[in-house]
Amino acid sequence: MKSIVVSSAIAALLVLSGCGDKDPKVDGSVADSSVEQEVLQDQAAQEVAPVQTETVSSSEAAVMSDSGAQETEGQAMMRIEKELLTIYFDFDKFNIRADMQENLSTDADIAKTKAKDFSIKLEGNCDEWGSDEYNFALGLKRANTVKKSLVAEGVNEGRITMVSFGKSNPVCNDKTRECWAKNRRVDFKLLP
Repeated sequence: MKSIVVSSAIAALLVLSGCGDKDPKVDGSVADSSVEQEVLQDQAAQEVAPVQTETVSSSEAAVMSDSGAQETEGQAMMRIEKELLTIYFDFDKFNIRADMQENLSTDADIAKTKAKDFSIKLEGNCDEWGSDEYNFALGLKRANTVKKSLVAEGVNEGRITMVSFGKSNPVCNDKTRECWAKNRRVDFKLLP
């Protein structure tokens, strides 16, 4: 016990003693001389090289813009994802509504053409009504219905995965029928 107290006291003294000289010393000969500072500023201004311009022919500019405009895979996925349409469902249902058939056909066409190099993840979602377990199951049924419809329209089944978010991923949080209708949906995400 005594050794701990002695060790602590020595450590405290070392920490508190620190450096003896706390005030920094500045060489006043250069800092105080305004003439020397002006000379140094003039020299620095003269050392800056003048700006040089270069003209580029239109053919070189086209080559440079083509190489700089290459779209990355991630950018392509995001661009195509924006074109995919959400499929909405009626309350407590997982069948494709008649007014969603055209959206589904559009999504199938995009999946077969523009998104042919990507996998598709279907995300099933529900409104806030019902238990978590019920909504996770309903979200999966909705995603599975969309998957079956895409396969029926010619999309390769091996490219499609599904996930259910239940009621945990709302796009609207208002307590209105319109808001709840926006949350009963299947969203499309592309994967590499």
